[in-house]
Amino acid sequence: MIDAVGNPQSLLLLGGTSEIALATAERYATRRPLRVILAARPSPRLDAAAQPLDRAGATVTTLPFDAADTASHAATIEKAFADGDIDLTLVAFGLLGDQEKAWTDHATAVELAQVNYVGAVSVGVLLAEALQRQGHGTLVALSSAAAERPRRSNFAYGASKAGLDAFYTGLTEALRPAGIKVSVIRPGFVHTKMTAGMKAAPLSVTPEQVAEVIVDAVANGREQAWAPAPMRHVMSVLRHVPRPIFRRLPI
Repeated sequence: MIDAVGNPQSLLLLGGTSEIALATAERYATRRPLRVILAARPSPRLDAAAQPLDRAGATVTTLPFDAADTASHAATIEKAFADGDIDLTLVAFGLLGDQEKAWTDHATAVELAQVNYVGAVSVGVLLAEALQRQGHGTLVALSSAAAERPRRSNFAYGASKAGLDAFYTGLTEALRPAGIKVSVIRPGFVHTKMTAGMKAAPLSVTPEQVAEVIVDAVANGREQAWAPAPMRHVMSVLRHVPRPIFRRLPI
């Protein structure tokens, strides 16, 4: 169970090599004994991801998981819950890729939508079932500030995240009667391997800073949170800018 100050005993990371998810797990691991399941494609990177958590004293296991292979998701979730209840699940996988290719190349566009939206919906339905069955738990989904309003520079990515955002926002209400909490986290530009080489946007953050936002959201039952917090006001303004003006903005 999640304790009185918001610390879980068990944690499932769907996207077990995500820098944000791992930073979140490391933060929790310093606070209390923690069981962590890292679910991702088998690779040396997944094996390496477990090492800092091991050093922090967490009990870590890995689980094969492919976000695009929705047919395998039910078995993956079943295995994740087989060894006991899971207090907190992070849906932290995603693709960014080449944003021009994402709307001009059919295979790239479909893959982006399949992972970021279809895959997220697939595990969301299965996790909702599993959490209701165990009678408690918190589900955190990593969305993006890009979900707020499509921009020319990344509208394919933004569209896929907008779908995820809408689904998990709705799941927040659907699971409320069962006492299951859902939190949607909307980071802006995050300095990770995925964004390496890209020009950083204003209000950019590190994975550790996003992890702080996640930990705070879980502890305080926040259904939505921005990283950093001022990004909420920036996107609120941009959402209401008239389209003729919006398309002239250098974003």
